[in-house]
Amino acid sequence: MSLSPLTAVTPVDGRYYNATNELSNYFSEFALIKYRVLVEVEYFIALCGSGIPQLAHFDGSLNERLRQIYQNFSMDDAQWIKETEKVTNHDVKAVEYFLKNEFEKLGLHDSLEFIHFGLTSQDINNTAIPYSWKEAINRIYLPQLTEVINELNALANAWNDVPMLARTHGQPASPTRLGKEIQVFTERLEKQVSLLQQIPFSAKFGGATGNFNAHHVAYSETDWVRFGNAFVNDVLGLSRSQTTTQIEHYDNFAASCDAFKRINNILIDLCRDMWTYISMEYFKQKITAGQIGSSAMPHKVNPIDFENAEGNLGIANALFEHLAAKLPISRLQRDLTDSTVLRNVGVPVAHTIIALKSTLRGLRKLILNESALEADLENNWAVVAEAIQTILRREGYPKPYETLKDLTRTNTHVTQETIANFVDGLNVSEEIKAEIKAISPSNYTGVSL
Repeated sequence: MSLSPLTAVTPVDGRYYNATNELSNYFSEFALIKYRVLVEVEYFIALCGSGIPQLAHFDGSLNERLRQIYQNFSMDDAQWIKETEKVTNHDVKAVEYFLKNEFEKLGLHDSLEFIHFGLTSQDINNTAIPYSWKEAINRIYLPQLTEVINELNALANAWNDVPMLARTHGQPASPTRLGKEIQVFTERLEKQVSLLQQIPFSAKFGGATGNFNAHHVAYSETDWVRFGNAFVNDVLGLSRSQTTTQIEHYDNFAASCDAFKRINNILIDLCRDMWTYISMEYFKQKITAGQIGSSAMPHKVNPIDFENAEGNLGIANALFEHLAAKLPISRLQRDLTDSTVLRNVGVPVAHTIIALKSTLRGLRKLILNESALEADLENNWAVVAEAIQTILRREGYPKPYETLKDLTRTNTHVTQETIANFVDGLNVSEEIKAEIKAISPSNYTGVSL
């Protein structure tokens, strides 16, 4: 059975392929091989400028032709490497042999042994993977998340002045504004995005056990630490970890996963609130012609986008949790448990992208049902008790809290008339009575940014 969206084991490459296929450029086997080739080529170019005598004749005139090896990297090239890997039983060594073959085509016969010179596999993997991780976050994830945040900001602005009954512990509470409640999520997301962007894309580059042993023994006069920093930080745009074993310690990668989890938790919170508001009929949903909400109940329009998002965010967080907990742990100088785990870094990103797109669809389907919000406010005049007792406190009225508690708890249903009758019986000035009577659930919404 050939691989297709219908035969894929994981829904990331099956049911949701259209939502996730752009991630293939960063997290597929093809992408990993291509990024390895990129690192190897750029490393060779950097070596040519390092001052070692055997490469001193390189003047940079071939650099663009060398870069075309990864810029024009094809599926056939990747397949050549995979076929070679069947013989070598080593993926990075197969990349080295591919590059030697490509260098031969350029007439660089005398320079072949400076491909992968002094390196271990993880010098390539632990730069190629954070490089692809960085590009996927900046090119795919952040733009998609920004689209969600922008949509939330637009809704917050549109509904800024819409009063809404708040609920604390599920019970009617001091009214708020719908726009402000949405703005809570935009502020939370924006702050967490800022924290995510502060986490370095760390990479390990230092030879077999992190000490540039082979480099140093071959060219002891060269400052290899300085070379490594310049290559990783300046050429690749990553952040070289200074003291490592054979592998990157993944602490910053774990921090990145934790940042993803926090953002996803905020989105889960958002999806659950929107689901609840829909169930309360604060929102109706736009209906797409031909679509069915329920196979049995024709009247239903289920909040499936928010449910889909919540489910995918949960799967993503479970995987981010494993990545964050497992990757920083390795026996002595290194074990291979990180290798197979790292091949899955794109999976939680894919589920996150599915969720972001579902959230966006859900938000764009919302239709404000102001009559439901107004009815809820009108049906809960008891919530202005806080306002009344606060004014009475200001005026030095005796035991205002207790007075209002008695009012709200002895009346099974507090109405505008209940409040008015209560105020008329207060021993305060007519001016204060008028001030209190002007308060309603619809205008007692406070202030915020």
